[in-house]
Amino acid sequence: MRLEGRAHSLNWISTGSLQVTRRDTKANWYTILRSPLFQQIAALLVIALGVLTLLALVGATRGRWVDPWTARLRFLLGWGAYPTGVAILLAGLLWLRHQLDRPVSIRWRPLVGAEITLFSLLGLTHTISAPVGAWEPVGKAWGSGIVGWAISTVLSTYLGRPAAILVLLVLTAVGLGWTFDLTWEDVRRLEAAVWSRMVAYERHRRPAGPVMAHPLAGEREERLMPQAHARPRSSPSVSQSETVPRPPVPEQTYPAPQASPPPPAPIVPESRLYTRPHRLALPPISLLNEPEGPSMSDEEILRKSNIIKETLAQFGLPVEVTEVRVGPTVTQFGVTPGYLERGGAAGRKVRVNQISALADDLALALAAPRVRVEAPVPGRPYVGIEVPNNRVQFVSLREVMESREFHRLDSPLAICLGHNVAGEPVVADLSRMPHLLIAGTTGSGKSVCIKSIITCLIFNNTPDELRLVLIDPKMVELVRFNGLPHLYGHVEVDLERIVKVLRWVAWEMDGRYKLFAGAAARHIDDYNRIAKQKGEPPLPRIVVLIDELADLMMLAPEEVERTICRIAQMARATGIHLVVATQRPSTDVVTGLIKANFPARISFATVSQVDSRVILDMPGAETLLGRGDMLYLAPDSGYPVRVQGCYVSEEEEERVVNFWREQVGQFEEEAPWERLMRPGQRGSTVTLEDEEDELLPEAIAIIREAGSASASLLQRRLRIGHPRAARLMRILEEKGYIGPPEAAGRTRRVIIGGDEE
Repeated sequence: MRLEGRAHSLNWISTGSLQVTRRDTKANWYTILRSPLFQQIAALLVIALGVLTLLALVGATRGRWVDPWTARLRFLLGWGAYPTGVAILLAGLLWLRHQLDRPVSIRWRPLVGAEITLFSLLGLTHTISAPVGAWEPVGKAWGSGIVGWAISTVLSTYLGRPAAILVLLVLTAVGLGWTFDLTWEDVRRLEAAVWSRMVAYERHRRPAGPVMAHPLAGEREERLMPQAHARPRSSPSVSQSETVPRPPVPEQTYPAPQASPPPPAPIVPESRLYTRPHRLALPPISLLNEPEGPSMSDEEILRKSNIIKETLAQFGLPVEVTEVRVGPTVTQFGVTPGYLERGGAAGRKVRVNQISALADDLALALAAPRVRVEAPVPGRPYVGIEVPNNRVQFVSLREVMESREFHRLDSPLAICLGHNVAGEPVVADLSRMPHLLIAGTTGSGKSVCIKSIITCLIFNNTPDELRLVLIDPKMVELVRFNGLPHLYGHVEVDLERIVKVLRWVAWEMDGRYKLFAGAAARHIDDYNRIAKQKGEPPLPRIVVLIDELADLMMLAPEEVERTICRIAQMARATGIHLVVATQRPSTDVVTGLIKANFPARISFATVSQVDSRVILDMPGAETLLGRGDMLYLAPDSGYPVRVQGCYVSEEEEERVVNFWREQVGQFEEEAPWERLMRPGQRGSTVTLEDEEDELLPEAIAIIREAGSASASLLQRRLRIGHPRAARLMRILEEKGYIGPPEAAGRTRRVIIGGDEE
């Protein structure tokens, strides 16, 4: 008994040791197979197999082993054996690269897409080239093989041949999209790029019409042409052939000037001084710079998506990143809230405000300066987390101007704003706004936005169609546009003159309404249509751009607010539009009346949430990044859109302005409000001094009675504000009733006598 028990125990021990030995052997083989050396050798063998397959398929080598291998590939896949050989070679190269300490991340979508494309093309080849169920193309070298025969036979039998071809074409398109990782937005961008090239080609081919000079540039028989200067009038001994040649305009051709001088220009109102019988040529699109490349790579997008998902999961908020929209400045990650688990089952859904409350934590995890959470994105079933890109991409004006969205507006006052968070062009129509308010801190991009709007307007309108009134109290931003044919006079920088310029705009609006009433027209388009039928010159549209409103509001708040609000309320029908910018978005500058009359607003980066609410009536602008990053609130939208504004360099501005200067010629045009500012001048409209005429006799009587004159005296006695009292003091000094100021804070000496009438 003892011996038997011992034998059994020995048998058990021996059996157990045998099992352990077998396990060790399996582990050793697994270790060998996973070793880097074996993996590299296997990768080299796969590369060799791919090279031999391609050489055998093209007939460069033959052998007892190679011929059966290629014959079976051709029988199985037909012409698909060639891409299969390439795939084997690429697989070996990627495998070897992965083993040489260069990890390769393989995505399933391109692989599946390539397989779908290959099989769909094999079936499509057999369906088109052979009858249903035909076996003959299977054995041929350029046939579709047994795989293509099987796919074609099944689809043609159950769907019919036309339907089978349609299904295979759709599958091929889907496979190509997956292979190259294309989305519908990528297809739209490609379509927009092709469209922009077509537009640029058509714009370049458009012939230029005869070019006429400004009627105020000199004698009518000596008008400037784009190819040569007129002869000097001061030296009659100079012959007509001694003209100074001018350099031609780049990339534009103009016809030669006519031998006979043009007929005299008719006398027209002040707002139509620039009318010509012929249309000028618009600038070519090549004057603007080319756009830049993409701002983010796929690896960076995948990394940030994982960080967002993991960070929210750490706070107990399961989410899925369902959509990524890459823009020039920020990338919007579309996050779909998940469900919280309770007791092993799905509970309630994650609330939107829970994700919004973690904006600072997301910024910390992503190492971003600011993260804006748009909860939810209007019109989309997810929460948008906007993360700044590591590299800011400048949006060129040319890229937006060549887009289909811009040409679809078909408006003379269409303007380019920039790209949204998805990289799509954002355009607007100034005639539908009809006025635009821009605000933001210093250096956030307001002046660049105004200059891009000006460049866009003069790029698509001739001086006959559009006139500009530029007001720049900062004196350095808009002076580059001096000498532009579209400009009334020059850029106004004097604060006292600016108030009078705004008053002239209001009087011009009233004068146009009187013209409309006489012609029975409702708006400027009706009037221009009637004027064209009568052979009269049309009225140009007027755009008034103010680069800084805060200085004007400090000088004369009541009058500036009253004038701007009156223009904004009534000027739309007359073709007059306002673009006002300010760097101090406070309630004393952007008042309630001004906000009510400017439904279209742009907010750049602000210091606090209070300033954002003043501009947009909602927070959000305090999280912007600056340098053109803005929120655009359209007049027909209740929620702002984040946009990276267009950037126009100084070189582009100079090229466009020089184009118009060279085409029209150098001239000095007097602004229409200059004549009204001169004392004693009267015109068809009210002069600038008429507003003070009713108070001037009372002011004279007051200073006679008091024996001295001061602005504070007129304020108390006439019950007026300081700006109007200061203007009365200036008028009294110009007319000789009082003397010049002697010292600060002292009254002025009265020159007129007490008995003088």
